[in-house]
Amino acid sequence: MSEKDLQKTQNTTVTEKIRNVKTFVPRVDIYETREALFLIADMPGVDEKTVDVELEKNILTISGRVDNGKVEDYSLVFSEYEVGDYEREFTLSDEIDREKIKATVKQGVLRLELPKAEKVKPKRITINAA
Repeated sequence: MSEKDLQKTQNTTVTEKIRNVKTFVPRVDIYETREALFLIADMPGVDEKTVDVELEKNILTISGRVDNGKVEDYSLVFSEYEVGDYEREFTLSDEIDREKIKATVKQGVLRLELPKAEKVKPKRITINAA
């Protein structure tokens, strides 16, 4: 199975798809700091109007809808990539403060900030002389 095949998903989720387009799993980088986790997903073609981030129970779902990619007044001669929608799910632990999650999208890159809950942030213990 090629890497390209691994990046496509089958439209077999429980919800019924209205659009008949391919759905891809976006590539994601995850970074961690003392304060938060940062999730950066490549979703070319999406913007703030066509991307959704939902959190239900412990499941964080990111999805994006892309137009057909056709450019007006031009006909496609050659294409090296396919156009489709995006969807990916993540399971969050209780270490994430769900009320403070932030999402931004710019030029097809979705950036999520997942702040750590206060109870799991590292704390410095002061040492007193006896």
